[in-house]
Amino acid sequence: MSRVYLVEDHQIMRDGLRALLEARGHTVVGESADPTEALADLLHLDPEVLLLDLSLAGRSGLELQAELQRRHLPVRTVVLTMSAQPHQVAEALRLGASAYVLKGSPASELMQAIELAAKGKKFLGTNVADLALEAFTQPDADPLSQLSPRERQTILMVVQGKSSAAIGATLHLSPKTVATYRCRLMKKLGVSDVPGLVRLAVRHKLIDADS
Repeated sequence: MSRVYLVEDHQIMRDGLRALLEARGHTVVGESADPTEALADLLHLDPEVLLLDLSLAGRSGLELQAELQRRHLPVRTVVLTMSAQPHQVAEALRLGASAYVLKGSPASELMQAIELAAKGKKFLGTNVADLALEAFTQPDADPLSQLSPRERQTILMVVQGKSSAAIGATLHLSPKTVATYRCRLMKKLGVSDVPGLVRLAVRHKLIDADS
């Protein structure tokens, strides 16, 4: 059985997931509602599987997944989310997620995803494969598809209102470098200001409209 870490912003969901996982023989080594706190935990708790929601009280789980990819951490990510948006599925897979399961799926599907992810295998829940195919076969409809993982990580932090200094601290860059990088990114996407960037991110489902 696997060592699992939970990232979910609803306590009742975390409690339910913990009970379900432990009943199936898994060990829940920690939990959090915050991506920054979760990253700090993941660096020393050494779980095999990360169970990750994408909507986290105004932040995106994709931000955490991008950082895990950048640091080459060995934890396998199983996304468990309400989001059935094709480009969020594609984004999670681009950033290295091992599995994507929709909330509302049977518990057996989630258990299968966790077991396969722990073995280094991929798993897409019911209807998720079709969503991924839709996103990957229509890349021109999504200007975000042209971005690198680092650029997608940056845009997530910009639209969340983080300053160049805060982004630089996360990415280990100077604020001046971040400002230059952000301007280049906005030009690449054809937007002239941060509100325009936010609208683009919402329109293409990189973030939720109420985040």
